[in-house]
Amino acid sequence: MNKELLYCIPAGQYGKEGVLSLLTQHPEIRFVSLVGIDLAGNDTDEKIPIEIFMKDYEDFFAGKAVQTDGSSVVFMNIATLNDARVDMVADSTVNWYVDYNDENISDENGRPVGTLRIPCFLIHNGKFIDSRSVLKKSCEYVSEKLKKLLSDAQVKGMENFPFSEIQDIVFTTGTELEFWVKTPSEKETVQHLSISQRLQEQYWQRMRGNVRTAMEQAIEELDARGMRVEMGHKEVGGIKPKIDDDGHIFDVCEQLELDWLFSTNPLQAADNELEARIVIREVFRRNGLDVSFRAKPIIGVAGSGEHTHVGIAALLKNGKTINLLAPEDMSADFLSTVGYGFIMGILNNYEATNPFVSSTTDAFNRLKPGFEAPVCIVTSLGHSPEVPSRNRSILMGLIRDTENPKATRFELRAPNPFTNTYMAVSCLYMTALDGIEYAVNSGKGPDELLAELSKTAGEDADYLSKDREYRCEKNVFEDYDQEQRDAVFGKPPATVWENVRIMRANPDKVASITRDDVISKDIVESFIASILYRWKNELIDRIIPGTEAAVKGYKKLDNDDKLDEKRWKAIKAARIELAKDTEEKKCICTRLKEALEDGDYDTASDLQIEMAKKSQALEKEYRIYALNILD
Repeated sequence: MNKELLYCIPAGQYGKEGVLSLLTQHPEIRFVSLVGIDLAGNDTDEKIPIEIFMKDYEDFFAGKAVQTDGSSVVFMNIATLNDARVDMVADSTVNWYVDYNDENISDENGRPVGTLRIPCFLIHNGKFIDSRSVLKKSCEYVSEKLKKLLSDAQVKGMENFPFSEIQDIVFTTGTELEFWVKTPSEKETVQHLSISQRLQEQYWQRMRGNVRTAMEQAIEELDARGMRVEMGHKEVGGIKPKIDDDGHIFDVCEQLELDWLFSTNPLQAADNELEARIVIREVFRRNGLDVSFRAKPIIGVAGSGEHTHVGIAALLKNGKTINLLAPEDMSADFLSTVGYGFIMGILNNYEATNPFVSSTTDAFNRLKPGFEAPVCIVTSLGHSPEVPSRNRSILMGLIRDTENPKATRFELRAPNPFTNTYMAVSCLYMTALDGIEYAVNSGKGPDELLAELSKTAGEDADYLSKDREYRCEKNVFEDYDQEQRDAVFGKPPATVWENVRIMRANPDKVASITRDDVISKDIVESFIASILYRWKNELIDRIIPGTEAAVKGYKKLDNDDKLDEKRWKAIKAARIELAKDTEEKKCICTRLKEALEDGDYDTASDLQIEMAKKSQALEKEYRIYALNILD
């Protein structure tokens, strides 16, 4: 890392003249890019000569300098081909980062050419439509509603809290980033990766070679951007790399994690995650390693999550900050009245949030029992207030330290690295508000709210569903079978379409995020249209062809005996069922394509589940068959 380079312009530290002076001192920064986020979480990138930015500085913050074609990014049914113009408005309230191109060296000073990336908002026909603006608007709305609610009401169990002294609401937000790295040309078998995972050979093991070098460099570069990395370590997935005759590491396939400090500005937290992905990918590439942020890059092996932490605090007029979720006595209660409302609102309305958290087939490939990926809408608080618990089998867990009330927060375990954090966090805070309003207006105290949160299925409740349970201190995967889980926690969606269908079946829950047009119905419908479009086309053009190619690769082998012949006969039948039409019957792949093209998404979703299940079974059967043939 070159310490002479400028990596970050911190928010609020420089005015116009300070920024222009700083850029003059760093002539290697040759371009500016306004970074807008569409509804899919994609970031825009362009190269604007720095001279234009310095000349028209004010115009960049007034939305007059740069426009883009909104029909070419994900704003379905909003920015259309005949109404595509989107104006870009630079955001001065967050950090600006510099992205350097090590392959393009400046003639002026021998440093790599840099692009100043300035986060921005996107406006279409006078309305903000981008993911960043949705998060900004949501937090402003929740803040105003909470300040009024808490100043007007008598909050049972929080009588000693100085609500009249609240100046502002602080949203504590942060993400953890997991990812896979590998030598680009190498392919490891699921069997090798799976046994390494079961034997716990990788978690927190010592990094070596170019993986260690890349991790250390990534931490240094993120720190240079002010992100204050707390830890980088190996995760559960991966295998031990090999060493060549010269002592160099090769055949790398490992899962890693990087964590950095949370932010009190949710926009900054989401921007940091985006910047971290860019830095990590580039640093590991320079070290000859390919990075995957996919939720489930390898079926049958642990996927990558992006656990998202959320909490709220009150900034008082005297400058003191008090966590609104923490109880007055950390050893006597799990949460405050506001804290119980916070988690109850998120859980009660999660069917409306879920499509924004898990929006792709890749995301659902990760959300399977057995890989520490949550499948049920349920929380864990701990067995007692004195002993905090970290139940890793639930959707959203309480994180607390009895010695540090400020650390009280909730961790959502369902997101993955490609979850649109801006939209997901918006939904979390909007639905949390719904629960807080119930908790405060009900007049209930912490004990009564804990009792409702801990209710059994079939027990009446004022806010939560009668037929569901919402708290579990057991292992959701091991202490319940699938039928039991579905009965008490609700049946989770298995595909993108099931997720959307469940959301649409719960308009009252959707209302918790669209109230007062904070997340407008147009935005919600545009988002849903985009994820269904991707789901359909990814199945038709990637997943189904990939399944067909895999099936064709299962060939009959020579020198077999009767057992091998019997096994091959079963494999052949499975191949035909999956990928070959006959006069009597169309195969699963064909029927799935036809259902998608006809818009019969109920049938398509069922066939997708069937195709995935039978493909995995076929792969396992063929592996057993092939291993039994010796020659």
